[in-house]
Amino acid sequence: MNNRRRLPPGQRAIESIIEIDLGVNPPFDPATWTLAVTGLVATPRTYTWTGFLELPQSEIVSDFHCVEGWSVLDQRWKGVLCRDLFEIVQPSSNARFAYLTCADGYSTNLPLEAMLADDVMLAHTHNGEPISSQNGGPVRLVIMSRYAYKCAKWVRAIELLAEDRPGYWETRGYHNNADVWKGERRG
Repeated sequence: MNNRRRLPPGQRAIESIIEIDLGVNPPFDPATWTLAVTGLVATPRTYTWTGFLELPQSEIVSDFHCVEGWSVLDQRWKGVLCRDLFEIVQPSSNARFAYLTCADGYSTNLPLEAMLADDVMLAHTHNGEPISSQNGGPVRLVIMSRYAYKCAKWVRAIELLAEDRPGYWETRGYHNNADVWKGERRG
């Protein structure tokens, strides 16, 4: 397939993901790691590392797009599809947004509808290897239709909300929606 047709406006293809973070690289201890799913859900859950790996596992291939103008095509990810996770916790009828917080203090927000897409995942494996700590391991969000600042690294909690709550970059002028095909880079 022609890469030009696959690349969103203003993007160029590169070979590998460039690691960008807030300057903090949180340690991972599988004995103490947890992921909480709370807020407007029927059954709030907190998963241990072992419990997270026991959830239904899936694999996807997706492109990865950075707001800085680069894209990496055909990235293989393995982990838990968000729609499978939400099927377990059962969002309430007034849950409309997801707010993700991370081990490094980062946060981001997404419409619940976007989180339920077939290619949105809490990934632990990238191109056949556990996600490196530098690249957001042990778990990062992968959402192909949004710029990478929505692909939170070191995810530790997801809270479902009725009202939107902007995250780290969104409060600093980046577009709240971040749709790569619409070029939604800055608010």
